[in-house]
Amino acid sequence: MKFLIMTDLEGICGVDSFKQTRTNDNADKGPAMKQLARETNACIAGIRRAHPNAEVTVIDGHGSGGLFPKDLEDGEYVRYEQFQHDTLSQYRSLFYVGQHAMEGTINAPLRHTFSSVRVQYYRLNGVNIGEFGAFANWAGLNGVPTIFLAGDDKATLEAQMFVPGIETVVTKYGKGLEAAVHRPSDEVLSDIEAGAARAIERLSEIPPFVEFQPPFVFEARYYKPIDLEVWSKKPNITIIDERTIQLQTASYRELPFLNV
Repeated sequence: MKFLIMTDLEGICGVDSFKQTRTNDNADKGPAMKQLARETNACIAGIRRAHPNAEVTVIDGHGSGGLFPKDLEDGEYVRYEQFQHDTLSQYRSLFYVGQHAMEGTINAPLRHTFSSVRVQYYRLNGVNIGEFGAFANWAGLNGVPTIFLAGDDKATLEAQMFVPGIETVVTKYGKGLEAAVHRPSDEVLSDIEAGAARAIERLSEIPPFVEFQPPFVFEARYYKPIDLEVWSKKPNITIIDERTIQLQTASYRELPFLNV
């Protein structure tokens, strides 16, 4: 049985500043990457508690890299941009580790939607959507339920909003954009392992998330003016204003967030 883990760096415990994540220098963000590996390994341990022979794939979903592959005690490592989306249906379920809330969420630490410096919001079929909802729906359309999330308290609430019944573990409590009260790491790791195992035990109770169905109307608003000439040449694009575009398509695969 195959399981998929999506990881990110901002939602782990011990991280509450973009200085710890918004860099290409692994020396600066190294401690955070080590913690993400520990939380990911705990998730894998929980999966193996339920399925000792499980095949686990770990997606590094942080833009500049959130994991040192050698720190993973188990599982196959793959960068998000290298993940073969056409293999998604092979997995039994999807887990999230290190997840943050979408941009615009009050008091959510390190909140953003795909890009913390470019994107003001993404909206799909009239609903604001972040990284969790975007990929959980893609998994759902491929028959894969999203059953577990570990991240800050605002990220867990976002997950529960989209997927009622999902197992969650809070790593820290957000007090602002770069402010959080962190839980002890050893407690978080223990809870992640137990929560991942419990999620598998409850697998039949959590259906695939498929709220967003075609036709898809995707809207993106950016912090800075876009290149109108470039966007005007893209198919199925309507330019709303100098910072906002809309895309209409019947194919989820064509939505920009799957091609980040």
